[in-house]
Amino acid sequence: MAATIGRICGSNLLKTNSCLSRQQVNNFATSKAWTSGQKKLLASAGILTGGIGALIFALEQSVQASGTEVHPPSMPWSHKGPIASLDHASVRRGYEVYKQVCSACHSLRFIAYRNLVGVTHTEAEAKAEAEGVMVQDGPDDAGNYFTRPGKLSDYIPGPYPNEEAARAANNGAYPPDLSYIVSARHGGEDYVFSLLTGYHEAPAGVVLREGQYFNPYFAGGAIGMGQVLYNEVIEYEDGTPATASQLAKDVSTFLKWTSEPEHDDRKRMVIKAFGIFTFLLVISYYVKRHQWSSLKSRKIAFVPKKK
Repeated sequence: MAATIGRICGSNLLKTNSCLSRQQVNNFATSKAWTSGQKKLLASAGILTGGIGALIFALEQSVQASGTEVHPPSMPWSHKGPIASLDHASVRRGYEVYKQVCSACHSLRFIAYRNLVGVTHTEAEAKAEAEGVMVQDGPDDAGNYFTRPGKLSDYIPGPYPNEEAARAANNGAYPPDLSYIVSARHGGEDYVFSLLTGYHEAPAGVVLREGQYFNPYFAGGAIGMGQVLYNEVIEYEDGTPATASQLAKDVSTFLKWTSEPEHDDRKRMVIKAFGIFTFLLVISYYVKRHQWSSLKSRKIAFVPKKK
């Protein structure tokens, strides 16, 4: 102990060095001031970011709260489960509803007749559906356009040749294309179902122009499309009672499929991936538990070299 103290005293470690101490204090103060500035900068950035986020959230909530439409309730759809598929019988009936009711105003210009094969129709039935419409084609060798029966590769034709004709036939309102309407609307198929079944008399204070109808699920409440689904407005091929709610449910399911044709394939891949990863997890546990147990439990001994 005495020898250690002597070595420390002999190496001048206990002597006071005023210049070195002053320099260390200045460096410490400078670093302390810079750290404090950084903290203030970060705090200001955090407060600014939080304030902007809170402002955006408040504005979004105020816009949603000031909307005049009613948000659709969540329906117990059979395809909402993580591995649940679409009801293809309902999809086929929904195609019947679209063909006999909705196609008078709305188009499905991104759906071809070949897309129906294996989903709602057999190949022969889809060919018959396609051949039931006349499609403009051409030009031919003489440079003329002609009409021909549809083919599986043809897309489902719309009711109007262009947007101007559609607006002229609907008092200025443009019926949207329904190919991706479920994905394009907040609420998805819940919105479509609620809109089709949500027509009411306009409440007091709501003024509707000529050709408008009141629907609380539509933004603003005034919609140019009148109620089109009533009990027994069509007859299903399979004999299902065609109530208004059944019609709305089936066409909503059909439009869910047109918006996501890969719906069932995606969930099928989830099932396959779950099975594969479960198998790999079991194999990994076996390798970890049994093959590596000898390595994890080994004892490493260091034997000094003999001189």
